[in-house]
Amino acid sequence: MLVREILRVKGGVLYTISPTQSLSKAIETMADLDAGSLVVMDAGKMVGLLTFREVMSAMKRTPGGIPDIQVGEVMVRDPVTAYPEMDANDLRRLMIEQHSRYLPVVEGTQLLGVISFLDVAKAVLEEQSFENQMLKNYIKHWPGEPAA
Repeated sequence: MLVREILRVKGGVLYTISPTQSLSKAIETMADLDAGSLVVMDAGKMVGLLTFREVMSAMKRTPGGIPDIQVGEVMVRDPVTAYPEMDANDLRRLMIEQHSRYLPVVEGTQLLGVISFLDVAKAVLEEQSFENQMLKNYIKHWPGEPAA
């Protein structure tokens, strides 16, 4: 299975925010969309990634509140990315090695989407279920012994 196929299963929804937006607005957006990450875009280009990990770290550093913090101050700059022809096993390995629950998928300079570890798990489960069903069907229709 390739990253391109995982993106197809997931769908093309992409949630973005500007680096100059307030972190409190980002939190509100993430909560409203039930999204664990936002791609930070500036002038039509990805400049970073904001996940709940960065939000929690910012909240810990500023116990008095976060009203004056901008997304650009806490986002991950130049996040690790995946590419569409990457194998799902390589993707999982990369996510584990980099401790990344979310990876943007890029092709050249074009951002295609963001894949979460949950997206990977769902796609692998669907693929395994399909293969399992095919094997069961094959066994069920196994050719019988030749007549004597």
